[in-house]
Formats: sequence, C-alpha cells, structure tokens
Amino acid sequence: MTVSVLGAGSWGSAMALLLGRNGHEVTLYGRNAHELTIMEVERENFQYLPGFPFPENVSFRHFLDGVKHTDLAVIAVPSNAVEEIAEWLGPHAAHVAIASKGLEAESGRLLTEVVADDCPNRIGVLSGPNLAVEIAKGVPTVAVAASHDADCAEAIRAAFHSPTFRVSPSDDVIGVELAGALKNVLAIGGGISDGLGFGDNTKGAFLSRGLVEMAKLGIARGGRMETFLGPAGVGDLFATAVSKLSRNYRLGFAVGSGVSLDSALKQIGQVVEGVATAKSAMALGRQVHVDLPVISAVNDVLSDSISPRDAVHRLMSRKSESGNY
Repeated sequence: MTVSVLGAGSWGSAMALLLGRNGHEVTLYGRNAHELTIMEVERENFQYLPGFPFPENVSFRHFLDGVKHTDLAVIAVPSNAVEEIAEWLGPHAAHVAIASKGLEAESGRLLTEVVADDCPNRIGVLSGPNLAVEIAKGVPTVAVAASHDADCAEAIRAAFHSPTFRVSPSDDVIGVELAGALKNVLAIGGGISDGLGFGDNTKGAFLSRGLVEMAKLGIARGGRMETFLGPAGVGDLFATAVSKLSRNYRLGFAVGSGVSLDSALKQIGQVVEGVATAKSAMALGRQVHVDLPVISAVNDVLSDSISPRDAVHRLMSRKSESGNY
C-alpha cells in the first residue's frame, strides 16, 4: 500500500516505523520543516522517539507541501487537531484510519464523526493497548481495527498486522473509540492514586469502578459491552494506567504528588489527551444521562475545584447500595 501517516510526534513515528517495516510505501507528514529535515537525513526521530531508525521506504513531507493521494491515511495527531487535518486531507485517501484517541472538545463528538464532515472516504479507527516505544521495540502487541465498512476494517487490519502487532477487525466503532478516549481519563486517576501514596487496593478499586463507568457511557452511546472487556477497553486501560511510559499516568502521578497541572504538562512536554477528554466525557455523560462519579472526580481535580484527597474522600463517601458502585 501507499500510506500517509499524518503527525510526526512519537505516536505518528511509531505508526510509520511499523508500517514501513511491513513493507508499505510510507510518507510521514509533519508541521516542523526543520525536524522533518533532520529525520530525513538522520533516519530517526531524535526528539520524540529516539533510538529507532526509520526503514528506507519511509519518506518525509511537510503539511504545507500538500497531500498526495494514498491508499490509507493514518491520522496520528492530538485530538484537538483532528478536524484541521481532516479538512486538509479531504478526499485524498481510499481509507482513513484514526489512530488519535480523544473526543471533540465541549461537544463530546467521536473523532470518526469529526473526520466524516470533511473526508468522503471509508473511515475506521485503530486502538488498543499500544504504547509508542513498545511498538517501536517490536514487543508483542495487539490492536483492534474498527469500521462500519468491513472492507475498510480489513484494509486497516492488513496494513498494520505483523508478527509482533496482531490486529483484529471489529464493527463496533463507537465502543472502540470511546474506550480509547475514556481510558486516558482513568489513567490520570490511576496516576493520581499512586502519587498520593495509596496502594494497589485503591488503584484496583478506582480502575474497576472506572471501567464500569466507561462501559455504561459507551453502551448508552451505542457501543457493545464485549468491546470494553477486550483489548480496546480493559487492555488499553491496564496498559495506560500502570505504565510510566504513559503521559496520562505520569501527569496524574505528578498531580497526585502535589505538582500543579500546568507544571506537570510542562514537564511532560507533549499533549496529554485525558485532560481535555475529561471535560468532553462529562458533556457526553449529560447528553446520554449517565452518571459519571469517577470521571467527574478526575475532571474536578484537573479543573482545580477539589483536591486529590478530597476527591478520593468524596468517592469513598458515596452511599453504598445495589447498583450504586
């Protein structure tokens, strides 16, 4: 295939590495001309994914140079840039795979819905317990390729599938998308718990409650329970909420340790999707009438309306009754 990877950060670079190793003709698009020149000359992304040389079949191109028609476009930018990228891409791809994980700010719309406004293509999503560095290392990894169009899901699966990256097709786009977005919020909460010095009991309780909440919201929106119990749901949640490679976990740990949100974001130096997704999830919860006490606690901590310890106390003080976790 000819594949365009849109976004030259750590995630886009990992996608380009994997697709290049799979033998596709890959073009990695980015915004910073200087960084792209260095990557082209040195064959490595020293800033965001050092230590992993790009195969020779990966080339580099600036967004301002325009888009070439491609068999598959992989969107791997922060969620707040997805709409702009979709407008830029337009109809120039046979298939589009959204590898970004998030929701549209304020509205809570799915990214597939955002992309569909501008791309009259077959659209799908790629999601799972996928950390960029581990994909680059080639450790055994799984993912889910979901689309309402079976041919699109198969095209995405075929492009990415390899001996170290197993991809399964799905038609539950809503479930896969929401699982990938909401787990970032819960991963921040898991980091906060560790930053406060609590143990595995606390984090296990928080994540299990959060998983129920994530599934309730997803099902109310039209997703399926089995998706939230699979790699795109609990698998991604576990990987993101326990790994020090995860930006969301690291941000939560810093906040739980007493670091301000602004300072924590500066320390990480890249977009932390769970911050914006927490607000969007609350908007979505109101739309579909689902109570979200766990996600609300994380959102309130991030908005500085409650301290991390008070948020834990609020959750622990909720009335215990059947059906009320």
